[in-house]
Amino acid sequence: MMLPKISHRLAGRLVVGCTASLAAMLALAASQWSLQPKDSKLTFVGEQAGAQFEGGFDKFTAEIAFDPKDLAASRFDVKIDTASVNTQDEERDTTIKSADLFDVKRFPSARYVADKFTDKGSNKFAATGKLTLRNVTKDVPIEFTFENKGGDAWLKGTAKIKRLDFGVGQGDWKDTSQVGNDVQVRFALRLKGAS
Repeated sequence: MMLPKISHRLAGRLVVGCTASLAAMLALAASQWSLQPKDSKLTFVGEQAGAQFEGGFDKFTAEIAFDPKDLAASRFDVKIDTASVNTQDEERDTTIKSADLFDVKRFPSARYVADKFTDKGSNKFAATGKLTLRNVTKDVPIEFTFENKGGDAWLKGTAKIKRLDFGVGQGDWKDTSQVGNDVQVRFALRLKGAS
C-alpha cells in the first residue's frame, strides 16, 4: 500500500508551523526566571503597641515568568512557609505562629498568584493577584520594578494588606489598638534567567 505524497505546499506549511511553534516555546522559555533564595527577601512591616516592627519569611519559593514586552504571558506564583516567619523576637514569633494569628499547624503555607500586569512606565509595573492566607483568598495589588541586566534580574516591590481581612487576628488579637490592622509587604527577589 502506497502512502499519498505530501505536496510541497503542505510540507512548507508544516515547516513554517513547526518553526513558529519552536519560536513561541523559546520566547516562553526566555521569560522564565529562577529565584536565588540566598539573595532574595520577603519582608513585612507591622505595628505593635504603637511602634513599627519588621519581620520576614526565611522560606519561600517563587515561580516567575515575566517579560515586559509580553505581559499577557507573564505570571507570578509565590508560596510561603508561614512557620518560617522571623521577626528577630522568639516570643513574638511564637505568638504569630499561634492559632489566633497565622495558625501554622492548620495553614502551613500562604500563596500569591498574579497574572494581570500593567506597565506604568519608567520600568515600573503593577499587578493584581490573589493572596491566600489562612484559607482566605482576596485580591491584593502590588507595585514593582523589574531590572534585567544580562540574564540577572531584580524584582522589587511592595503591597499593602489588612491582616483582619484574612482572619489573622482571632479573639483578643482582633483589637487593633495593640496590633495594627495595616501591614506593608516588601519583596526584593534576585532572579536568574532559565538556562
